[in-house]
Amino acid sequence: MAVRLLISVLIISLVSLTYASDPAPLQDFCVAVKDDDAKVFVNGKICKDPNMVSADDFLFPGPNMPGLNVPGNTSNPLGSKVTPVNVNQLPGLNTFGISLVRIDYAPYGLNPPHTHPRATEVLVVVEGTLYVGFVTSNPADPKVKNKLFTKTLNPGDVFVFPEGLIHFQFNVGKNNAVVFAGLSSQNPGVITIANAVFGSDPPINPDVLTKAFQVDANVIKYLQGQFWWNID
Repeated sequence: MAVRLLISVLIISLVSLTYASDPAPLQDFCVAVKDDDAKVFVNGKICKDPNMVSADDFLFPGPNMPGLNVPGNTSNPLGSKVTPVNVNQLPGLNTFGISLVRIDYAPYGLNPPHTHPRATEVLVVVEGTLYVGFVTSNPADPKVKNKLFTKTLNPGDVFVFPEGLIHFQFNVGKNNAVVFAGLSSQNPGVITIANAVFGSDPPINPDVLTKAFQVDANVIKYLQGQFWWNID
C-alpha cells in the first residue's frame, strides 16, 4: 500500500514539473470556495479567506470520505470506477494546475473512450494488465485516417495521453487492475464519448446522428434509449 501511495506522489510531482494548462498562481495558495457558497463566478474557483484556511483544506480524504487506499466499486456495466482528487474534492488544489485519480478495473473492465478537455494525463499501472490507447486529432491530409496509438501495460509501466485526445483503458487480464494517474489541471473535465453523443439531455436530433454516423434511424433510436453509465 505504501508503494501505491508513493507512486501517486511521484506522479503528482512529475505533472507539476510540466506545463500546466491552468493559469499560474499569483499567491501562495487560493483554497477554493464551494460553488454553492460563492457569491460570484469566475474562471476557476473563488479564494477562501486566507485567515480561515487550515491544513484540512490541503488534505484528501475529507471527513467520512475513503482515501485512495480503498478500492473503487466496479460493480457496474463497465466494470471500472474512477476515484478523482481534483479541486472539487481537494479545495487546496485551486490554481495549482494538477489533480489525481485512482482507477479500478474488474476483470475485462473498461474505462471507455473519453477526453479531458483541459489536461494531459500520465498513468502508471500498479496492478493488472491493461490495453490502452489514444486517437490523434484530424490529420491535415483528409485522405489520412486518425491514427491510433496503443500499448499493453503491466505493473510499473507508464503511459501518457495527450490533452484533449480520445483515449481508453481496458483490463485484458483475469484479475483486478489498479492505476493512478496525474492530470495537468485542477479540474480536467471528462467527456465520455458515448454518453455525450447518445445520452445528452435533451437528446441530439436523431437526423443529425443518422447522417453523422451513416446508419439507419432505428440504430440511433436504439442507442439513445440505452442507459449510458458515468464512471466518475
